[in-house]
Amino acid sequence: MKEFMFICMLISISTTVSVASSTSSSLRKNLPVLSFDEGYNHLFGDSNLVTNSKDDGGKTVHLLLNKRTGSGFVSQDLYLHGFFSASIKLPADYTAGVVVAFYMSNGDIFERNHDELDFEFLGNIRGKDWKIQTNVYGNGSTNIGREERYGLWFDPSQDFHHYSILWTQSHIIFYVDDIAIREVKRSEGMVGDFPSKPMSLYATIWDGSTWATNGGKYKVNYRYAPYVAEFTHLVLHGCTVDPIELSSINCDGDATTNNLDILSSIKNTLSSDQRVEMMKFREKHMMYSYCYDHTRYLSPPEECVLDSLEAKRLQQFDPVTFGNGPIAPRHKGKGRHRLSRTGSMVNI
Repeated sequence: MKEFMFICMLISISTTVSVASSTSSSLRKNLPVLSFDEGYNHLFGDSNLVTNSKDDGGKTVHLLLNKRTGSGFVSQDLYLHGFFSASIKLPADYTAGVVVAFYMSNGDIFERNHDELDFEFLGNIRGKDWKIQTNVYGNGSTNIGREERYGLWFDPSQDFHHYSILWTQSHIIFYVDDIAIREVKRSEGMVGDFPSKPMSLYATIWDGSTWATNGGKYKVNYRYAPYVAEFTHLVLHGCTVDPIELSSINCDGDATTNNLDILSSIKNTLSSDQRVEMMKFREKHMMYSYCYDHTRYLSPPEECVLDSLEAKRLQQFDPVTFGNGPIAPRHKGKGRHRLSRTGSMVNI
């Protein structure tokens, strides 16, 4: 695996885009948008996954959830590092218990030490906003959930918005509409928990009634089904890895078509202005961070850098979780469907 990363770091291409401008916006605008057939396979849900090749060449995918099943798709290739993005429009009205996920995982290959990078969108009752959650797992460290949860400054069910993941050897950045909302750095504190193995990209919609809305208080109501999540402007760009040998890497970029080699062009992470913008988002919209969760950890995980003002702000949302109250139960696992290596459906 070290050879994978070493080779990727050595490959570079000529580009006129500066490091400072290599943001989510420039990457999205300069990388090709793939149709469903070019980049993805059906994962589960049979007819609950719908594409329209006549209108847009199959570049928009509808994922449906009804009483019968949810649905999902998965990238055809495995990737070691890269930039992954989609424009997503979420279901409207009553969406309690509904979970839409846009994430990377290798649980079908590395069952006991898998990695994962998550965007999870959590529905709500009528009149209440969708919540968005990010999470990072590495090397099978599912006992250490690194969730953060946020509100949004817009209604994600009214229009398409961009959600992107930048994953390099040393950094992971989550973006919403090209605004960085979270940065995870490889650090000594994370030890081997920083995601470092090839992953596939997934998108799913499923029933998370047991935990997604107010800890499971509000369930999916199928009178409002089908719930439809729309995905478009799908971007996959990174080092592709052979799923059998886990050895063949393709980090080629094409300068003539402005395909940016993000692994060689991005040396630093965020500019000072981008970092200020990220901090403003977090100050206004972050509602939960695992680093301050006293009900889960007697002491925070080693990679956490604590801030007293941030702790005080989060305590307003949940005095028990972020204070010194009694331990409250939390959900374990995501209940999300995926295909096992044998092709049968399993839950994670």
